[in-house]
Amino acid sequence: MKDFLNFINGVYVPSSAGKTFDNINPVNGQVIGRVHEAGRAEVDAAVAAARAALKGDWGRLSVVERCKLLDALALEINRRFDDFLQAEIADTGKPHALASHLDIPRGAANFQIFIDTIKSTSTEAFNMRTPDGKTALSYGVRVPRGVIAVVCPWNLPLLLMTWKVGPALACGNTVVVKPSEETPATATLLGEVMNAVGVPKGVYNVVHGFGPDSAGEFLTRHPDVDGITFTGETRTGEAIMKAAAEGVRPVSLEMGGKNAAVVFADCDLQVTIDTLTRSCFENTGQVCLGTERVYVERPIFDQVVAALKERAEAMKPGDPYAKDTKIGPAISQEHQAKILSYYDKAREEGATVVTGGGVPDMPDELKGGAWVQPTIWTGLPETASVITEEIFGPCCHISPFDSEDEVLAKVNNNRYGLATAVFTQDIARANRLAQQIEVGLCWINAWFLRDLRTPFGGSKQSGIGREGGVHSLEFYTELRNVMVKF
Repeated sequence: MKDFLNFINGVYVPSSAGKTFDNINPVNGQVIGRVHEAGRAEVDAAVAAARAALKGDWGRLSVVERCKLLDALALEINRRFDDFLQAEIADTGKPHALASHLDIPRGAANFQIFIDTIKSTSTEAFNMRTPDGKTALSYGVRVPRGVIAVVCPWNLPLLLMTWKVGPALACGNTVVVKPSEETPATATLLGEVMNAVGVPKGVYNVVHGFGPDSAGEFLTRHPDVDGITFTGETRTGEAIMKAAAEGVRPVSLEMGGKNAAVVFADCDLQVTIDTLTRSCFENTGQVCLGTERVYVERPIFDQVVAALKERAEAMKPGDPYAKDTKIGPAISQEHQAKILSYYDKAREEGATVVTGGGVPDMPDELKGGAWVQPTIWTGLPETASVITEEIFGPCCHISPFDSEDEVLAKVNNNRYGLATAVFTQDIARANRLAQQIEVGLCWINAWFLRDLRTPFGGSKQSGIGREGGVHSLEFYTELRNVMVKF
């Protein structure tokens, strides 16, 4: 039984109120740790420590000196790769092959990419003649925003947390991280790494807990927090935005999605099926960028349905360390119940269940896990719940279409606008659609392919703001103008 403590001012701190909650392994339903819930006292202490660090050693470091520490952080994460990997798998249940390929390497890379960004990004400078005939030089400087609240999701815990902490620290801010209550391990472990490489106390803090009347609400409403960055469901993002309105604090929100894929008859079918298998089912469908709506041009509709059915049925669930395991459990029994409720809704609304729709038969030692079957539907109208609402599970509905205008209207008829993927060999059509689909990210013949220098974020109810490369600097810094007359 492991204790997950809060990390405040460089020290691991238990709950002052003695409040803990269980950390449960979603693979088998067993309790693997106790998480110490932060109350107002712990959140106040974490924010105060972060505020003090801005005025202390951290605030006096140059950009080059900060970058040396961030480089050391990345190296230490990689040195302790197995520790982070085991912690992430225990929390999420995701297959070893996925976590070792994606979660941990990207966790380290997120520090390294922003080292390059902060060292190479310039601001503007202008010379001008003043009314009295003298000269003035006007230039911009970037200064840290201050104390940043980082509220993280459970689906890619280390990756998405460091995606925010990396640029925040590169810009000279300090952070208070509130990881998901489902996945406390890697954020807690990162405190050890911070201490090991000499990051000053108070720069990185972690408070555990829930949302309302717990660490999440206490942190996002805290008057000494200067900015809030969040990834998660839209309902929570709305609550955070309301909290941030008090004091007029800026927010960066990456929220829900009901992402589509558009498959034209001229696509490379092998590439398309390979990619859809990942976008619909990888990480048990628990990916904000995942595909839950698939639109296929009618001449190849039956072929795509049959091929994706075969792939879904080949995704073996099981122990995350087994080499033949292709899919893990849902994050929790609660989320399993949510996914299964949509499986029920699909049947009630008249869906044809192509495959799945329930719970797989697991061996006795895994029956307590939060397992769900990869599921494919056809035959529903665009008004059906599983076509309009985010499920966040390993499932998709496949619909035929006959024209470009028809499919464009269907893709855009949704309150979310995060991502889409278009599969076609007609590059003119692909680019035409990419500019008309109302999303923050559009892939052509690919999915989850990212250049970390480019903007990332959603439109409509999928979010506010952009992260990645120089775009992250726009949130994590204040741009100040200096005018010198001489």
